[in-house]
This record gives sequence, C-alpha cells and structure tokens, in this order.
Amino acid sequence: MDKNEVLQLAVSYMETSTDNRIKMEKQLPEHLVGEKIFEAPILGFCDANDKSFEILKEPEVVGCHFRYPREWLPTARTVISIFLPYSEAIKSSNREQKIWPSMGWVIGRVEGHQLFQSLLLYLQTNLRDAGFKTVIPTMDQKFFSIAEPTEELCGDPLSFTSNWSERHIAYLSGLGTFGLSKGLITEKGVAGRFGSLVTELNLEPNKQHYKIYNDYCLECGACIKQCPVNAISIEKGKDHRLCSIFLDKTAEKFNPRYGCGKCQVNVPCESGMPTINDNESIKIKI
Repeated sequence: MDKNEVLQLAVSYMETSTDNRIKMEKQLPEHLVGEKIFEAPILGFCDANDKSFEILKEPEVVGCHFRYPREWLPTARTVISIFLPYSEAIKSSNREQKIWPSMGWVIGRVEGHQLFQSLLLYLQTNLRDAGFKTVIPTMDQKFFSIAEPTEELCGDPLSFTSNWSERHIAYLSGLGTFGLSKGLITEKGVAGRFGSLVTELNLEPNKQHYKIYNDYCLECGACIKQCPVNAISIEKGKDHRLCSIFLDKTAEKFNPRYGCGKCQVNVPCESGMPTINDNESIKIKI
C-alpha cells in the first residue's frame, strides 16, 4: 500500500458516505439539506521517528505530556495526518452573522466529527487488513484532552491541551502553518477539521514547504475582527479561556451541538493560503 492508495481510500469514503450529506431537520434552512459537510480530504505524512517531534515536548509548544508516535505504537513508522475542508455550503452559512454560529456550522462540528472518526476507523481497518498495525491516538484509551486547569506535570499546570495535538501533527506532516487564531492554514484553507493515524506502514514523508511555524499567516487581523468575544490579538494570539467560555454558551443555545468557527470564515485564509501582491496590502486596521 502506498501514499496514493491511502489517499484514494479516504477520498472514496468521503465521496460515498451518506453521512457526508446534511440531513433534514425542522430548524435547518432548506437550502442546506443534502449539501456536503466536507470536501475531498488532503493528506500529509511524516516519519514517526522524526526528531522534530521532540519540540512538541516543550512547554511553550504542547508540553511534556505530549506522547511520541512510538508511545502510541512501539513499531510505528509513519504518521498520517488528514485535513477535511468544510464545504462551501458550511462555510457560507457561517458567514451570515457576526455573533452566533450557523446551524450548518454546528452540524459540521458535531456530525462532522463523528464522520471523521468513521473515516479514521475505516482507514485503520484497511491498514490492519493489509498487515500494518495502526492506532488512532485520539480514539485510544490513553488519550486525554484538558480544558480546565489541573495538576502540574513537569512543573507546569495543564490547561487547554491534550497529549496528541492534531494541528501540530499536521504541521510536521507538511500540511500547513499556524495563524493568529491558532488554526492551521493549509492549501485548502483553515476552515475544516484535522485527524491522524499512527501506523507501521512505511511511507515517504511530505516535504515542508515552509520555514517557520506561521509562514502562511499574513497577520492581516481578519480573524481578530471576526471573533465575537475578542479572544484573538496580534500581541497575544488566542485566549483559549475566552474561546472556551463562548463555546459553552453555544452548547447551551444549540444543544446537543456546539461550535463557533467565526475565525475560520470571512478571512483571507478561509479556503486557501492567503496571498498578497507586492504593491498591495490587505492589513486590516484593528
């Protein structure tokens, strides 16, 4: 099995899954019914033994609690990172108002997450059937994600972190770089979801076509203006606590769903890597 075969498995699954279409609901605008949640995925690959993983142990990146690929699977050879871009229907629905997310977006966030898990399980099954042990870190019993501050590890209190970061894995896999909102900007933009697998299958790593962690971000300030709770700034980046408080409010309003995604729409990096002409600036006055 090679990289193209893995990609085609993922693409085919998303094209044929009935769960990748928005289903009828009373409160849902009719024009969204039947629309896709995600467009075709893009994949990145990195060596499970790459020394670059060591930087994720640094407290200012992820922290000492981050688990190396071989801590999930001792025989790991490759990490496969997947980005599922949201469809235009999902993105356009969330551009409509400044404060609350759209029904389309929260469906994309919740049902979209369930669909992503199904895709990962499908790929895991195919890789295992081909003879390669494969683990999905975020679905493993050893995975944890923390929002509220808790006990210290390595001298640092933990909050708004996990022991496997999909965005950082995508960065190391050549899929893109970080923006002010802490989203990862890919060739298909920032609006979407990330997932990954750790496998014994040996695949050639992707080349990283960037030099630093925020190469693709113009710092134009569009995501700052989009945030309904002022959780993003040029100086400090993203305030995860303010973001989390607002997400809790959306969970009350849209129960059993939640989400926001305002920093992922109406921005230059929404659907691709932002570009800027030599003689033109798109900097937004804050």
